[in-house]
Parts: sequence; C-alpha cells; structure tokens
Amino acid sequence: MTEVLKETDFKNLGKKKTGKVRDIYDLGDPSTGSGQAILILVTTDRHSSFDRIIAHIPSKGQVLNQISAWWFEQTKDIIPNQVLAVPDPNVTVAKKYNMVPVEAVMRGYLTGVTDTSIWTRYQKGVRDFGGITLPDGMKKNTKLPRPIFDPTTKEDAHDRAITPEQMIEEGLITKELLEEVRSTATKLFLRGQEVAAKKGLILVDTKYEFGTDPSTSLGAGDPGKLYLIDEIHTPDSSRYWFKDDYDELQGEAITSGGAGGSPDASQGEAFREPKSFDKEFLRLWFKENCDPYKDAVLPEAPGELVEELSRRYIRMYEQLTGSSFKQGGEPIAARIERNLSGYAA
Repeated sequence: MTEVLKETDFKNLGKKKTGKVRDIYDLGDPSTGSGQAILILVTTDRHSSFDRIIAHIPSKGQVLNQISAWWFEQTKDIIPNQVLAVPDPNVTVAKKYNMVPVEAVMRGYLTGVTDTSIWTRYQKGVRDFGGITLPDGMKKNTKLPRPIFDPTTKEDAHDRAITPEQMIEEGLITKELLEEVRSTATKLFLRGQEVAAKKGLILVDTKYEFGTDPSTSLGAGDPGKLYLIDEIHTPDSSRYWFKDDYDELQGEAITSGGAGGSPDASQGEAFREPKSFDKEFLRLWFKENCDPYKDAVLPEAPGELVEELSRRYIRMYEQLTGSSFKQGGEPIAARIERNLSGYAA
C-alpha cells in the first residue's frame, strides 16, 4: 500500500497546532524582511468524520494541497491570498492574518443532509435565505435563482448557522467588512462554477475563510485589507456533481412533468442523487460496523475502501486541473523536512 502521512513532528518549525487534516507550524515573525508572521501548513492524509479521525487516505494530503494551490492561482485576480510558496506537494507556506470569525458558505443548489443544510431547513419551512425568498414546492437539488450567501460562525466546538444581521448584532463583524466578505465570496463562487463547468463538473456549494492584515488598517474600526486563507474549492470543502449526470436527471424530471431538480420520492417518483465526488461510502461502512460516535476504538477501514477513496481524490485532481497526478515521493516526512530546511529556526 502507498505510504500515508499520518502526522508530522518537526522540532525546528515553530509552535505546532494540530487540526483535523493539517499540522500548522507558526514561525512567529521570522527575519524575512516582510514584517509578516508566517505559517507552515502541512496537509496530512488524515480523514476526519464523526468528529474524529477514521482513516488515513493515501495521497489525500497532496491532492488537497495542490488543488488549493491551483485554485488560489485561478482566483488571485479577485482577491489576494495567503500563499507565499508551495515548497512541497503537501505544504503551503502562508502569510498569517487575523482570521475573520465567519465561515462564508456559498450555495448554488437546494441540497444537503445536515441540520444546517439549505434543503433540511427548507423542508422545515424556512423560505428566506440570504435575502432570497424561495417559493413553496421546490424539489431537492434544484438550481437556486442565484447563489446564496449562507454564513456560519467559526467556533471550536460546532459552527452554527447565523444570519448576516445576527453576526453584526453579536459584534462578530462590522457591516462594511461583512459586505466585502459577501461580495468577494460570491465572486469566488461564480468563478469556481464557471471553471468547474468547463471541466464537466458542477460546483454545488462550498465555504471560504478570510483574514485581514492589520498593518494595512486606515484607522480605528478598519481591520485592514482582506485576504483569502485556508483552502479553496477542494473536495473536502466543496460539493461537486458531474455535470452530464445532473443534466440527464434534469431532462428526466422535466419529461415526467416536473420543473427540474431530482425526481421527488414523496410523489412516487424514483429518486436518486446526482453522481458526485462521493466519500459517503466510507462513512457508511463505519456506521454499519461500529458506533463511530461512542466507541473508544474504531475498527480499521478495509484496505479496498481506503484505496478506492484515494483513487477518487486523484481523479478529482486530474479532472479539475487537467494535469496527471504525480506522487510526491517517499518517505513523505523526510521529503517535507528537506524541502522546508530553508524555513527552519
């Protein structure tokens, strides 16, 4: 089996913080002449679900890091981003900014299964989303009249859905900065949909994170220039459907007398979701073989499922970028340490 990067422990790269997927090293304010704090973002092969790590997927970290790097390049005319360098297939060297405490979720279709998804809330009777009032009777997976800005908070425990007005009332963000975040997220999402469509994909929904540079502040109340941070349009932060299959479903729905979306099971029609980049099969295996929320120790994921998910990540990279995927080389940790030697304290 291909080597996986489970974690890193580089002693000379500053203070380490372990995220769900990334190991983040904070170099503080090195003598680079930029006067800017720097982060080393190492994307591992950890696969998180049920609020815990359930598996390690070969090549996943490299795919996520390189897809983000590709998308950062595709969108830098819309907003500057955090990237200083990509010295290794699994690593991004990034500028450190003050994080905006808003997860800018953008939705293009009436879909989803979680409590905060737009489809779940629509089924519960909610009709007003981000200034758009949706009519009754819409079917799941219908394209929305225009992309909806549907933010959540960024919290250590669980993010929560919140309206833009509530964000301002709670003092999380100023009205001016929120409007800039909304406008920028919408432009990024439209660009993402445009590029994805050329690759035979639909960017269904996604999330963005932003930071501000206080050194550019114009005075009290001005947080400084806005930057795009974290990741962008990866298979982990975004939902993708395959365009030809969605178009086929649309044709079937219209032929059967519907108005688009997926056929409605509640009306006796055969329902299926559009084909997508799907990670759900691994989650389902765990739900069928243990209690992933309560069991102290989880069973090891079957090798064939892990390899299949690895192939799906690689396929998404190749379909999006149009480039053949090339393994970064092994052993991974030693390679990363060598490529980061210039950043060591």
